[in-house]
Amino acid sequence: MRTIYLISKKFKYFLYTLTFLVLTIVTLRLLPHPALKDSLLFSTAIYDQNGELLRLSLAADDQFRLWVPLEEMDPRLVEAVQLYEDQWFEWHPGINPIALARAAFSTYIKGSRQGASTLTMQLARRYYRIQSQTLGGKFKQIAAALWLEVRYSKKEILEAYLNLTPYGANVEGVGAASLVYFHKQVKNLTLREVLSLAVIPQNPNKRGLQKSVQPELLVARQRLYQSWLEHHPQDKKYQSDIQNPARTFKIKDLPFRAPHLTDYLLSQYESEPGSPNQIYSSLDLKLQSSLERILQQYIEQHQAMGIHNASALLLDRHTGQVKAMLGSADYFNASIDGQVNGVFAKRSPGSTLKPFIYGLGLEQGVLHPLTVLKDAPTSFGPFTPENFDGSFAGPISAQDALIRSRNIPAMAISAKLSEPNLYEFLKMAEVRQMSSEHHYGLALTLGGGEVSMMELARLYLMLASGGKLKPVSFFKDSKEASFTHSNPEKPLLSEEASFVVLKMLERNPRPDIEVPAKPAVAWKTGTSWGFRDAWTAGVFDSYVLVVWTGNFNNEGNPVFIGVKTAAPLFFKIADALRAQGLRGKIAKEIPPKKLKLMEVCAASGDLPNRWCSERAWTWFIPGKSPIKVSTLHRPVNIDTQTGQPTCESGPHIKTEVYEYWPSDVQELFRQAGMPRKSPPDMSGCSHVGKSTDEGPQILRPKHSTQYLVELSKNQPISLQASTQNAQETIYWFAGNGYIGQSLGGNTLAWSPAKPGRYPLRAIDSQGRSASRQVSVAFVP
Repeated sequence: MRTIYLISKKFKYFLYTLTFLVLTIVTLRLLPHPALKDSLLFSTAIYDQNGELLRLSLAADDQFRLWVPLEEMDPRLVEAVQLYEDQWFEWHPGINPIALARAAFSTYIKGSRQGASTLTMQLARRYYRIQSQTLGGKFKQIAAALWLEVRYSKKEILEAYLNLTPYGANVEGVGAASLVYFHKQVKNLTLREVLSLAVIPQNPNKRGLQKSVQPELLVARQRLYQSWLEHHPQDKKYQSDIQNPARTFKIKDLPFRAPHLTDYLLSQYESEPGSPNQIYSSLDLKLQSSLERILQQYIEQHQAMGIHNASALLLDRHTGQVKAMLGSADYFNASIDGQVNGVFAKRSPGSTLKPFIYGLGLEQGVLHPLTVLKDAPTSFGPFTPENFDGSFAGPISAQDALIRSRNIPAMAISAKLSEPNLYEFLKMAEVRQMSSEHHYGLALTLGGGEVSMMELARLYLMLASGGKLKPVSFFKDSKEASFTHSNPEKPLLSEEASFVVLKMLERNPRPDIEVPAKPAVAWKTGTSWGFRDAWTAGVFDSYVLVVWTGNFNNEGNPVFIGVKTAAPLFFKIADALRAQGLRGKIAKEIPPKKLKLMEVCAASGDLPNRWCSERAWTWFIPGKSPIKVSTLHRPVNIDTQTGQPTCESGPHIKTEVYEYWPSDVQELFRQAGMPRKSPPDMSGCSHVGKSTDEGPQILRPKHSTQYLVELSKNQPISLQASTQNAQETIYWFAGNGYIGQSLGGNTLAWSPAKPGRYPLRAIDSQGRSASRQVSVAFVP
């Protein structure tokens, strides 16, 4: 009985000890602990949008080491490593006692060295930097392996091993080895490549892929292949492939593509312990290669002109993603400071900001595309600007003034802008490092400030995005971090104003054929003071493109003129992308619903009166665009017997139409070699330009009437006016907002946007008007 009692007591002690050990192990496993990768340094791999490697950087300890999650590895590689190195990995506690005993007997009794390290022991040696050649070192390795098994799962240990195992030279882990030796991600390997990576770590010096001849690698791979076939007999079809050497690359063959972009990404996301080390960029290598080739050819062809450097940036107009980026003409050319990234350099933009002045003018009701502006010598306080060519065009439409880059009209528009003006607009557009508004004054209109190519591209992206300021993204997933961190839908201009600006810019003739491009390209050039910078920025197909030529040292060159040097490069890129079928996703263009086409008098830009014979159609933003009836063309009675103007009427009287331009404009026409026929002074004739009838009479709505509009039925209010001539056109306004037009006696349906008191006006083609007050209330 005593013997049974002692056995039972020992068994209890054993159970207590076992329970204590189990609880200790469970506690150690559950206690918070850092991930195995958190204390390691890694390389950064940058890919294009299709997974092509652009660059693999060195880790801070000068190793190529890339952490790849286990689920992103080829499952065959994971299986092959266990089959070759440690078939009992899933079952042992970190060490294999049988293998250790066998290795000890072979090493210390028979005198022949034999390995017995499990995957966990190999990881422990590398992770804790243990020198395991001595007996003491081996015990440390065993203890460390047991500690790893207690603290981490089998999956975590296997993942760490595969990411730290040696592959020769300074290459560690299957992720880095796959990129260095095969230029592939580890999930895209062939079976031959999988088996090669599985056998190298056992002897990387003799089997490493850095060697030109690899006999030991071929033998080891063939041996593993035979074991592999026992589990996967269907792979016997790869036998001839396995027996041949794999096509491999060396470290010096690693790609170094899009260096300015990869430099930027590395500077923004430097690899720190535990940080993500694979970046999937938005860059398209096909587009990047096209831009690099075109830019290099352009520089070679124009070196004799002193053109040695250029930059280019291509964005996707739909997503704001960077598709191609060249910070300089040659990254490795020290004579042009090629490693400087011109995409982020602050430069004078020249006239490339003018489209946004006109956009603000459209938005604030200063103009529409055919509004006639005055291009004449003008002083703005102490500032008296000139045009680039030193001449003045006289009366000019807003559209022509923009595409011909006339300075005086742009200054006149800019002076009328408020809330925001151009300076405030650029601040809202997140243009950085701007000085005070007082510092620039009106010179900002002519490129007196500084913007980067990235900021300029983002402004043109805003035009292509319906007036909404989008962030520029460098990543395949456009939701990831971007160049800016603003609200991705920040409105700066209305959809209507943005659309009209692009339509105006599409009328800009190409520099080579002097007619607008087809398919359409909306583009604008810029030239900085002192001929230091030549720009062209624009929108075409699926892209926003900005190009620059100049010198990073600010040395001027008379050839640095936007239309002469940057525009040809811009169109070479656009033409090449179209020729290669790289136009991208092109959406059908639909004008904004609120935008209207209006017929105006071509000479004045106002609504045509009956004497204006040349008319044109223009885009019109209801409620914003300035509108009035033209008074430029006026009839004059001519006595056919004397040929002189007269105030009389009779059988010998005929009517001629004259253009009544202001005297200063008449002088501009004369100076430009386009003199206009001087109209006679008919101030004494009360009927000149007028008719004997009393003008329009409003029939509906009734005076001082209140209309109750049911919201559910959206009932329109009928507008009607009578005229002596039934063909007379009546233009209707609610306050300063344009409603529409109707013929005399006809009705026009009007749906007010909100309740309130409205002053209605009906204006005929002679400028005569009638007005009426009406109140509108909305009811359920």
